[in-house]
Amino acid sequence: MDFSIKFTATLARVEAGIEALLPPAGARPARLHTAMRYSLQAGGKRLRPVLVLAAAELFPGAADPLPAAVAVECLHTYSLIHDDLPCMDNDDLRRGRPTAHKAFDEATALLAGDALLTHAFALLATGYPGEPAIAQRLVRELAAAAGSRRLIGGQMEDLLAEKQANATADELEFIHLHKTAAMIEVSLVLGGLAGGAGPTEVETLRRAGRHLGLAFQIIDDLLDATADTATLGKTAGKDAKADKTTAVKLHGLEDSRRMAEAHSTQAVAALRALPGDTAFLIALAERMLTRDR
Repeated sequence: MDFSIKFTATLARVEAGIEALLPPAGARPARLHTAMRYSLQAGGKRLRPVLVLAAAELFPGAADPLPAAVAVECLHTYSLIHDDLPCMDNDDLRRGRPTAHKAFDEATALLAGDALLTHAFALLATGYPGEPAIAQRLVRELAAAAGSRRLIGGQMEDLLAEKQANATADELEFIHLHKTAAMIEVSLVLGGLAGGAGPTEVETLRRAGRHLGLAFQIIDDLLDATADTATLGKTAGKDAKADKTTAVKLHGLEDSRRMAEAHSTQAVAALRALPGDTAFLIALAERMLTRDR
């Protein structure tokens, strides 16, 4: 397997899916749909939809995983738009361009995020007309990952931790598990469900995603402390400036790196236990550990 060729082809499939499955920019109200596309088509790593497609390929099911892949990216982008708002992290740069509230205005950014969140579930509800049982499971999984007990709950805990001088490692792990890890975990699970994975395989994907998500977030914390804004495509050094609770703040650079490596190793071990050709997924997981943005 040539990783670069495979990744480029998978990424192209994601971009084509986004173009086809998002409302046209000119659809009324054009300002809203333009803002949705502005944020969603700004590029980025596309890790989550790529994981959906790659996980689905491990199984022989006939359901097209593309609506699920685009749904995950819609939901992820909504969370970034809201994360960047003045009432949250108040950031001016995302994916190498002005954040939505800077490019448009705060109200438009808020509504664009709301619309992307809603559109994610519309895609799952309408993308599998011949497989209602699959559609139901996909909706249930994504709703659980994005709700008050996972993504949004993690965001709340993150905001609360910013006001604590003595946040603990346990509190930080809760944030990482319920923000970043929840969305990476559900990406692998949605792909598996679309492909026809059985209960044991779904739980293995869930375990792999949990460790992969924890490794990814720790690397994010490391990059914020060591990389520059141009490379990251978002404001570097912001965590330290805000005295935010991160892996680096609690554990230091070297221990954080070791923690990321340990979670990555556990993720790869889980992926190796899956059926089919897991080479691409394993290579993707390993590259996440050495990424520079």
